[in-house]
Amino acid sequence: MAGTKAGGVKAASTNKTKYGKDFYAEIGRKGGKNGHTGGFAANPELAKIAGAKGGRISKRGKAKKNA
Repeated sequence: MAGTKAGGVKAASTNKTKYGKDFYAEIGRKGGKNGHTGGFAANPELAKIAGAKGGRISKRGKAKKNA
């Protein structure tokens, strides 16, 4: 029954039986501990500079002059 709600409930039940009641909490704890936020989340000043650069660059190309 893979891919159905009933299959998911059965798998969750099996995991909790095999690995303990806090199986999913433990997975979440490990994921949160390993997460490394970088880039713009860590440096808003860098995001501000990059946004300003992007705003200055036109995507349309040079303006054409009528002859």
